[in-house]
Amino acid sequence: QVQLVESGGGLVQPGGSLRLSCAASGSIRSINAMGWYRQAPGKERELVAAISSGGRTSYADSVKGRFTISRDNAINTVYLQMNSLKPEDTAVYYCNAGVLVSGSLRWLEVWGQGTLVTVSS
Repeated sequence: QVQLVESGGGLVQPGGSLRLSCAASGSIRSINAMGWYRQAPGKERELVAAISSGGRTSYADSVKGRFTISRDNAINTVYLQMNSLKPEDTAVYYCNAGVLVSGSLRWLEVWGQGTLVTVSS
């Protein structure tokens, strides 16, 4: 089995920063794209940022210039550096990855359990 475990959420004041981490573990042969999604109360889950296995990144317009996604392929971990946080960034943030399981030819889409980010004074 493959698991994604997020960490780094919490309460931060507007204008502050947080760094989220997501570590993949289990019988992993390869990881393709990784991404961060978020879901605010009463809203649909949305893509925040994504990064390919080669390091190509993409961002939602609402976070461009404030958030940075990166990954360390050696330890199967993706990060989300969030700066200049706004109250509207408050949401549960979920990690997502496309994983090729060892001994399998199938790619699985794996989700983390989510970590809450609250931006409030």
